[in-house]
Amino acid sequence: MPLSLILQYLFSGITAGAIYAVIAIGFNIVYNTTGIINFAQGEFVMLGGMIAISLGGFMPLPVAVAGAVAITALVGGLLEFVFIRRMKNPTVIQMIIVTIGLSILIREAALHVWDEKVHSLPYFTGNEISSLRIFGACLSPQVLWVLGTCAAVVAGLSLFFTHTAAGRAMRACSADRIGAMLCGINARTMVTLSFMISAAIGALAGCVISPITSTTYDCGTSLAVKGFTVAIIGGLGNSAGAVVAGLLLGIVEAFCISFMPMSYRDVVVIAILLAALSLKPSGLFGSSASHALKEF
Repeated sequence: MPLSLILQYLFSGITAGAIYAVIAIGFNIVYNTTGIINFAQGEFVMLGGMIAISLGGFMPLPVAVAGAVAITALVGGLLEFVFIRRMKNPTVIQMIIVTIGLSILIREAALHVWDEKVHSLPYFTGNEISSLRIFGACLSPQVLWVLGTCAAVVAGLSLFFTHTAAGRAMRACSADRIGAMLCGINARTMVTLSFMISAAIGALAGCVISPITSTTYDCGTSLAVKGFTVAIIGGLGNSAGAVVAGLLLGIVEAFCISFMPMSYRDVVVIAILLAALSLKPSGLFGSSASHALKEF
């Protein structure tokens, strides 16, 4: 295989892996605070891209992206407040089923608002023609935005959880919910905040990938499966593990195209997920998450 082709697959895999990692981090934030898997995370990615595309029709791109992230964060908080918080002594399984129902609800609403057409944002910088050439392989300028977003999310969350009162409160709820409540922390508010942050992260991912992959009303489902796979491989609750696992999965997925049809990429992802659940459910890097309490 020529070096240029190897590099092309590698760049493609790293780009996809960074996207999966950001989505997995959104899964981890909710899991760390509540102990549940929010299967509506993929729909937040779709919403971010779709809302930014709509806003971009009458405002500058940076403002449209910021507006999409803010609106999606509010949607995430509203869904938690209306559907999750109102449940009386729910089990984790019940809450997971609710998030699956919410993902279907959001997807069908998006179908009626934006139809079945393929939409996309313009490139943040440059265009498809202005790709960088590295040893014969093409690297789109938008890829740099994807990688930069992944790095910024990881660094920003690290600072948030370490140096802010809200971040430390969320960590306290993750470690010992009852103890945090006895210290005066409003656990319900922290749960809502976790949904808002995960929704905002998903929306930002949806915006930066839209110029590369385009956006449709049903694109969130596939991204949610891959993000969940990365979260499992990296260890639920372990954001650093999610980044490594995301890059690994993206590279494996990219190189699979060299010896099998592209339509089999999802089969490879599902096979990896099943293998991870069977052989090492705690993930390659273990889990830093504590078992959240089931009561709200």
